[in-house]
Amino acid sequence: MTLEQWKQELKENYEETVAWRRHMHAHPEPSFEEEETARFIKGKLESFGIDDIQTDVGNGHGIVAKIKGSHPGPTIALRADFDALRVNEEVDSPFKSTKPGVMHACGHDGHTASLLSVAKVMAKRQEELHGNIVLIHQHAEEVLPGGAKSMVEAGALKEVDYVFGIHLGSTEPLNTVYYNWQYGSANSDSFTLKIQGKGGHGAAPHDTHDALTVGTQIVTNLQQIVSRMTDPVKPAVLTFAGFQSGGEAYNIIADTTEIKGTVRTLHADIQELVEGKLKSMSEHIAAAYDATIDLIYTRGYPAIENTPEVVEKVQESLLSSFPEEEVAEVKESMGGEDFAYFLKDKPGAFLRVGACPPGKTDAYPHHHPKFEIDERSLLRSGEVFLTLIDTYLQG
Repeated sequence: MTLEQWKQELKENYEETVAWRRHMHAHPEPSFEEEETARFIKGKLESFGIDDIQTDVGNGHGIVAKIKGSHPGPTIALRADFDALRVNEEVDSPFKSTKPGVMHACGHDGHTASLLSVAKVMAKRQEELHGNIVLIHQHAEEVLPGGAKSMVEAGALKEVDYVFGIHLGSTEPLNTVYYNWQYGSANSDSFTLKIQGKGGHGAAPHDTHDALTVGTQIVTNLQQIVSRMTDPVKPAVLTFAGFQSGGEAYNIIADTTEIKGTVRTLHADIQELVEGKLKSMSEHIAAAYDATIDLIYTRGYPAIENTPEVVEKVQESLLSSFPEEEVAEVKESMGGEDFAYFLKDKPGAFLRVGACPPGKTDAYPHHHPKFEIDERSLLRSGEVFLTLIDTYLQG
């Protein structure tokens, strides 16, 4: 009955958990600037009686705290991120962001509040634990180079055997718990392609090397990298997201063009192929028009690779803890998430919990200025963490 007792205590903390989330939502801080948020988290952990707390872990305000069980056993790490986005909130609520241009538009305030609630329950349950819990409150998930990689390098997982994370989903059915057998997110790369041509008068195109025309040819032809050059059973996305060229006057041929975009892949060989073709094809197309290119290609977060044997164990635990219809396997996402660095270092899994209010069909996605979550998902998220603790630390 231990797990059910833990869940009951979590329910008793619910109103307080919501209050924590709303406090952080009203006072958001963007990546690498989360000083007050980190102070708030540390203060809560100390109030629970947790005294093994490291601050400023990694390249920012990361926090690592430990709850030591009274009996020998494995150590599992639970991670929640706590940075906000540079988004101007358009949701009119009593706890609306008080900082213009900054908003918790990805649910990280909910992640943090949920893990704090779990910490409050487990800080009083050390006698029941056959092993230890490491609480990882991570800064700067949203902005490269992110906080996860630096926290791993600083030793956040040094004594950890398994690591787990949870992300709330605003468009997914409330309280449904999702898992992936292997890939959970994609390699999330970005690029800026600068084309140098030779501008001139619109009446004399033969004296120019039109950078705008070169840009349109690159955008059109490079679509074939994915459609004709990559293995169709290995997902890849090439998105051209920005195109800036000319426009100074109706009779001036563009001298330069700048194109921005993103590349999403799961497999290393496809990542290499797309990056290479992006460069070589752009160079050849530009050369055909007597122009040149400068490609700045930035490799972002790697793909999340869950550990299959861990996922199998977690799936069994979830099905024993929640109704079968509220546990589901999902296909990989092509989004980016720096939790991948934790899974590169230790086995584990990254899960999702639905946070869309029942009956709502027009929920706004993550990073939208009208993003919202159903706060009841904070309880389910905490229950999932407790289930993982029960699975690994109950002897």
